[in-house]
Amino acid sequence: MLVETSAHGSDLPTRTRVSGGRVHDDAPDTATAFTRLSALPEGPERDAIRDELTKAWLPMAHRIAGRFRNRGESLEDLRQVAALGLVKAIDRYEPGRGAFESYAVPTITGEIKRHFRDRMWALRVPRRVQELRNKVRIARRELAASSGGETPSVADIAAHTGLTEEEVNAGLEALESFSTLSLDAEMSTSDDGFSLADTIGACDDAFDVVIDREAAKEGLRRLPERERAILYMRFFEDMTQSRIAERLGISQMHVSRLISRCCAQVREQALDHGSRPDRRTGDGRA
Repeated sequence: MLVETSAHGSDLPTRTRVSGGRVHDDAPDTATAFTRLSALPEGPERDAIRDELTKAWLPMAHRIAGRFRNRGESLEDLRQVAALGLVKAIDRYEPGRGAFESYAVPTITGEIKRHFRDRMWALRVPRRVQELRNKVRIARRELAASSGGETPSVADIAAHTGLTEEEVNAGLEALESFSTLSLDAEMSTSDDGFSLADTIGACDDAFDVVIDREAAKEGLRRLPERERAILYMRFFEDMTQSRIAERLGISQMHVSRLISRCCAQVREQALDHGSRPDRRTGDGRA
């Protein structure tokens, strides 16, 4: 049954559609307007018809947006996204290739779903993983309903969906990625409770020391025995250059030059990761 009425402030007639017992009064008869729009060049007249079409079909866009309420996004924002999808549908629609509604509904719906996919995830995950998440979520709900609320296993979900258990696990992990927990969230209900941030480890500077020591090993091995002994006395026994000179029977100035030269050689070897040939200039003996 089609009944023409006035359309939401627009001069375009509206057709009230009765289908399957549901009444939608947001499908205006705009075939003539779309034909005019497609024939007009860019300009004020075309913009005016485009705006008129947008106003006429906006209630339908808002209805579609309402299907996605209560999913973490405000209805007003969803309506704005739906309106953007409507404008895209109007700009891309080609009269003569089917009814505009048949083209606009999937276009608007796709725009809203894209908004959820790209903007609403707290942690960005690949689209394929998002699709796995949806399959796993639906399967868990269906299996739980058929088993009286019992949580299905990974194997059950895999058998139900035809996915591998690895894919099911990826989907389950993605279920927790849509929202995040604040670092200030309390992790205990007692008075001496701690926050999530308290459970996160910090960088350990000792790792850098280990890396530096491993990098210096090869350079130290290539030093003559006396130079290795000098470096050991200076940096491990914390001896002064004067005491080292006294023990070895050489001058303090010579000890200083040997330490500087050996440190430079070990540093170069460490930075080169052993890629260059041995560049020792002698055994450094007096």
